Amino acid sequence: MPDYAALTHALAQRRAEHLYRQRRVVESPQGVEIKVEGRTLFNFCSNDYLGLASHPKLIQAFTQAAQEYGVGSGAAHLIAGHSYHHHALEEELAAFVGRPRALLFSTGYMANLGVVSALFGQGDAVFEDRLNHASLFDAGLLSRARLQRYAHNDVDALGEKLGASKANNKLIVTDGIFSMDGDMAVLDRLASAAQQHDAWLMVDDAHGLGVAGETGRGSLEHYGLGLTEVPILMGTLGKALGSFGAFIAGHEDLIETLIQQARSYIYTTALPPAVAAASRAALRLVDEEAWRREQLQGLLKQFRQGAEQLGLALMTSSSPIQPLLIGDSERTVSISQALYEAGFLISAIRPPTVPRDTARLRITFSANHTTEHVERLLQALAKASRV
Repeated sequence: MPDYAALTHALAQRRAEHLYRQRRVVESPQGVEIKVEGRTLFNFCSNDYLGLASHPKLIQAFTQAAQEYGVGSGAAHLIAGHSYHHHALEEELAAFVGRPRALLFSTGYMANLGVVSALFGQGDAVFEDRLNHASLFDAGLLSRARLQRYAHNDVDALGEKLGASKANNKLIVTDGIFSMDGDMAVLDRLASAAQQHDAWLMVDDAHGLGVAGETGRGSLEHYGLGLTEVPILMGTLGKALGSFGAFIAGHEDLIETLIQQARSYIYTTALPPAVAAASRAALRLVDEEAWRREQLQGLLKQFRQGAEQLGLALMTSSSPIQPLLIGDSERTVSISQALYEAGFLISAIRPPTVPRDTARLRITFSANHTTEHVERLLQALAKASRV
């Protein structure tokens, strides 16, 4: 019989430090109003930035494909699980981001693990921003290359590390938009550093795709960067696109190499075809309903102006991720709970997700929010912040 005493003690310690995480049961579709454990709340913590997760066209595409192809894909892509919708989505994703090829993965985590470990190994070096997503750090560790972190968006510090490296191959990895801070990577400067030091550059644009750039093509469009500057692009389908899954986009030979060598692609069941069909519908809506990005920008401007008038310590961000820095974990949890009691669902983000003493409320916006929602949120924050 295992001895659980150490686990029990560790859990108690986590509770004492106000770092314990708990799930809430959602009883409705995703939306700006959401039913949680019997209560209807204003939802300001979803990654459904364009409000597509419950869009009728995604539901219709999903339902029709499920009727035609069933629910499960039945196998891995390389066995018998690569359906028409998977293949069509890969082609449409490649065209959407302006690259020769794209390859579907079941999650962003699996995409990051797969591409880094397939291309880099012992004798190589991986350089990562300290605020990168956990999956990117895990990818670097799994590859067995030498993992080096550089201070957030500090390209000079990165340059020193690159210049001192004797690695066979070098990879710079960064988020496009950082998931907990909401700010954007300085991709133009990172691209210059990569070219100067003969390194690959990989961008995880999970939080940029669909919302950043003039046409929603993401952080790379914002900076005007292409395949030459950023050889490896990762994007997810479960955030602004409202569906599920992820992809890597790049050169023909890059994608073929991943098909042959990326273990997290080869040895897992393919996404359900219906999910791929829904993602195809979402891609079309990004172009057809550009008003969603415009609406989002208007809401962000309203919120930031209102927060400034209230003296709230918002972090610098022009993305749908608007973190309110609190610092202390206990106080952050108290404010989040006060907001919950007032009818607002906003998560308390604490270490180890963010650095020590930087606990925050991660407030996120959807194109389906209204100016009235934002005004009510500001009123609730003003009251809750006095807790």
